[in-house]
Amino acid sequence: MLFTKKMEPSCSYCQRGKAVTPETVLCKKKGVVSIDSACSGFRYDPLKRVPPRPITPDFSKLSEEDFSL
Repeated sequence: MLFTKKMEPSCSYCQRGKAVTPETVLCKKKGVVSIDSACSGFRYDPLKRVPPRPITPDFSKLSEEDFSL
């Protein structure tokens, strides 16, 4: 599931914030803040959120017998 209903607010994906550096965001209400912070004026912008990368499967533990019929 990419987007959960119970999501922690973060300035990194707020409508009012704009990324300045990878660690900081320029907020219209608070000024320059870290990406982990959030305020009461948080407005979710789904286009700014980057979901975590999916886990790649480990095929090294499988043998040729696992792939034969």
